[in-house]
Amino acid sequence: MINPYQSYQQSSVMTASPQELTLMLYNGCLKFIRLAKKAMGAQKFEEKNTNILKAQKIVQELYVTLNPDIEMSSGMGQLYDYIHQRLVDANMHNDLAALEEAEELMLEFRDVWKQAMDLVKQ
Repeated sequence: MINPYQSYQQSSVMTASPQELTLMLYNGCLKFIRLAKKAMGAQKFEEKNTNILKAQKIVQELYVTLNPDIEMSSGMGQLYDYIHQRLVDANMHNDLAALEEAEELMLEFRDVWKQAMDLVKQ
């Protein structure tokens, strides 16, 4: 049987603009970081690992979508590298502070992206 929620999600992704897809990536990364924080607090280390790995994959995807011809991409790439490293540190050392730092940085990226999308719409 087809799950209606999964069908809706798949349809949302397939019909989204590149800007909306980027926003979805930011939101997904934040979701997995928050799930990892919850799992870390509950000492569910396998669940923490799974969610941090998902967040890392999203950060890697954001990194590879950067346009090297745009000067700002270099700085963003360095920040994505840093976020990725903080996620690795959080996972390896059960470092809640590293996970929270990655979350804060990703939240800033997401919020700026949403503001940029709003400005383009106006």
